[in-house]
Amino acid sequence: MQKDIKIFAGSSGKVFAQRMCGFLRVPVRPTEVITFSEGNTYVKIGEHVRGSEVYLVQTIGMHANDELMELLFWMDAFKRSGAAYVTAVIPYFSYAKGDKKDEPRVSIRARVCAECIELAGADRLMMMDLHAAQIQGFFKKPVDHLFARPLLTAAIRKMKIPDAVIVSPDAGYAKNARKFAGVLGLPVAIGDKSRKGHDEQAEVLEIIGDVKNKNAIIVDDFSLSAGTIADLSRQLKERGANKVYACLSHAPLSAEGVNRIERSPVEMLITTDSIANPNLKASKKIVTISAAPLFAEAIRRMQNRTSVSDLFESIPQKVLKSALS
Repeated sequence: MQKDIKIFAGSSGKVFAQRMCGFLRVPVRPTEVITFSEGNTYVKIGEHVRGSEVYLVQTIGMHANDELMELLFWMDAFKRSGAAYVTAVIPYFSYAKGDKKDEPRVSIRARVCAECIELAGADRLMMMDLHAAQIQGFFKKPVDHLFARPLLTAAIRKMKIPDAVIVSPDAGYAKNARKFAGVLGLPVAIGDKSRKGHDEQAEVLEIIGDVKNKNAIIVDDFSLSAGTIADLSRQLKERGANKVYACLSHAPLSAEGVNRIERSPVEMLITTDSIANPNLKASKKIVTISAAPLFAEAIRRMQNRTSVSDLFESIPQKVLKSALS
């Protein structure tokens, strides 16, 4: 069935789709995107899809509004062209962080986006490391929620860091940090973080746990400004940590965020290629591993009607080898 896999790419998913198709040894199917001078977006499928199962790769990251609108147009185009089943492959879903009404008179943005994507025609969704797992419940359609953790822990193992401790930047990510620690057999420390506004800056007030004379590995799902990572890395050093590393599932870092990483005590930041972020090229500290083979393997299993759930915690060696190479 693998020869019948039809993977298409939106403008923000082209590189990721190429890596997926390289792993599967199938071609990326043709698409056309035109952005007119006033910002209007035009999309066109480059081949016949009537009766086909198709996959459209489009991350929603560096230009979230434009990328979301383009994704909606793709869903509509596939449905109007007679595609039997359309899966939206969204490696990074930026609006996932708008997952709750935590102050008066605000929108639950992730829910609005979920409804729009479904109404436009998506039959299934494939995503990685949503800001909160319960966001899957915003969708009425099935969601395959993949995790970067097996990829990142494999990269950490490969580095052979002695006397390490996993550090969560806040209590909210502590459960995930414990999963990292469980896989690696390491202790956990937790930062006490306070965020006062919407300026992408947070203050680390305290660190709970022993980090003295240890090599600290900060883990988090994403960062925009790197303010928390930079602040936490300095506080870890002040509390006696030897070296500080960091892991992010997604890196929608701004140019200033990359500069903060460069100026911080962080020795290395490991992240995935879920976002095609040109800002990362400015840093020698940032190392990118590919999540594309993980998504490709999930699609292969979906096409062959076998289980995808095994990939949530354990990844085949061939996928790890491709991701880390």
